[in-house]
Order: sequence, then C-alpha cells, then structure tokens
Amino acid sequence: MTAEQVEQVRRFNRTVAERVGVLHDHYLGAARPYGQARLLWQIGDGGTHDVRSVRDRLGLDSGYVSRLLRALERDGLVVEPHPRDRRVRTVRLTSAGRTERARLDERSDALAASLLDPLDARQRDRLTAAMATVERLLTAAVVSLEVLDPDHPDAVHCLRAYATELARLFDGGFDPARSLLPDPGELRAPRGLFLVARLHGEPVGCAGLKLPAGAPAEIKRVWVRPDTRGLGLARRLLAELEERAARHGSELVRLDTNKALEAATRLYRDSGYTEVPAFNDEPYAHHWFEKRLTRRPRQDR
Repeated sequence: MTAEQVEQVRRFNRTVAERVGVLHDHYLGAARPYGQARLLWQIGDGGTHDVRSVRDRLGLDSGYVSRLLRALERDGLVVEPHPRDRRVRTVRLTSAGRTERARLDERSDALAASLLDPLDARQRDRLTAAMATVERLLTAAVVSLEVLDPDHPDAVHCLRAYATELARLFDGGFDPARSLLPDPGELRAPRGLFLVARLHGEPVGCAGLKLPAGAPAEIKRVWVRPDTRGLGLARRLLAELEERAARHGSELVRLDTNKALEAATRLYRDSGYTEVPAFNDEPYAHHWFEKRLTRRPRQDR
C-alpha cells in the first residue's frame, strides 16, 4: 500500500465520522453514545442472542462489550437470561429496549435521507453505488484466514457444506466415498494444511493443501459460502496456499475441478493455471490444472 492510499482512508474515515454524528455524546439525539446505540441495534428484536456472536459481529473485545451491556441493563433496555450452559452468555432486548431501538431506526433513516437530500438523482445513484462498493471491500478486509486441524468443528462445517453444494451441482450428485478425498492426515503439518476463512467469527470458506514429499503440491476442497462470494475470498485462499506451498519449497502446484464449477475454472485460468492431462483418477474431475511457483526460501509453517 502507498502513503497516499493510507491518507485517503484517513480522510474518508474523518468525513464519515463527522457526517454521521459518531463524535457526539448523544448519537442521533438519543440519550446514549454511539457504542451503546450500535450494540442495542445489533442485538435487535429477534429474540435471544449469544453475546459472543454479537461481539464478533461488531469486532469488539469482551471487556468493552460487558461495560456496554451493563449500561444498557441499568437503563432497563436489555436482560441477560440465565443460560443452561454457564459458558454461554445470552442477551435480549426488553420492551423498553425494543421501543428505543425502533426510535433509533427512525432517526437513522432521517439521517440517511439528510445525506442524500442535497444531491440530485445522478449524485444519489453515484453515492449509494460507491457506498455498496466500500461496504463490500471493507467486509472482505475483515475476513481472517487460519490454519485449522481438518477435524476442527469449523473445518468440518465447511467440508460438509462443500459436499452438500457439490451434490446439488454435479450431474448424478456427489458421493464423498467415491471421491479422492484426502486423508485428514494429509492436511496436517508436515504433510499439508487446511485453511478456514472466518467472517465475524463464522466459517465462510476453506481450502486444503497437500504437500507430498518429492511430488507437486496439490490444492483441494476450495469452497466459499454462497452469500460471501464476490468478496475475492476464493482468490485469496488460492493465493495463500500458493504462497505457503512456495515457502515449503514446492515449485509446482496442481488441482482438479468439475465442469459444473465454471466460476472456479475461470478463477484458475485467470490465476495463471494451465490445463494439463489428467494426473489422478478423480472420478468427479473434468479439468486438471497446474501452475509453476516462484521459489521462496523454505520455511516451516
């Protein structure tokens, strides 16, 4: 990134903060600061919520969320029901909390309208389109990648969702028992690794890398949750695995794919993969690809 890019982001942040009123002690004219108002809105009126999931969604630390909740509870806006599992904290809005949330929604709508009102129709279209682009890119920026054991619950969740989607897309369905699924041990160090992408604490994508001794690296099970596609996650997973394979010392990486996965095939071609003759007996594969990697200093990762 460049210094000019960093400065542009800072200018944008200042403009937004000033225009939407987050610098004021009383956000939207209500009797509470922005942090409390945002938490009140995030809890919503849809019943009881896991405090951890609310915290992950907002990207806040546990201590700060606890202080916000205590303030809202003192004002009678939220209640934390006694959970059956003491390890899980839950929270829901009271009747007074739902009323204040509705009032915040009305004022937030009015603020949004005030941003658009001075603009003509063309400018409004430009602004809202630009906002949609910024929102999508900022969402992509908060996705984290983590190496997990393939038996980790988040990894298992992704692999099951992957198999379910293939069963729907493939002619004749998809039977994992027929596929050349890697043994979990092949996706653990030092024989490989398994990456999971998370958004607000939830698993939204995965990809595995086999690192067999004396053979090309192989990428397996690239999957992104449908509602998070368009954020560039598949490309990011692919690039991360290539980087790790290169640092492991691999000079060639391979993968195979099914003809039904047209977007994946385009991604591989656009990412520099060349179609080659079949290098395995995967019954669900129609295309086989490989890519030469730029050699990196070998590291244990």
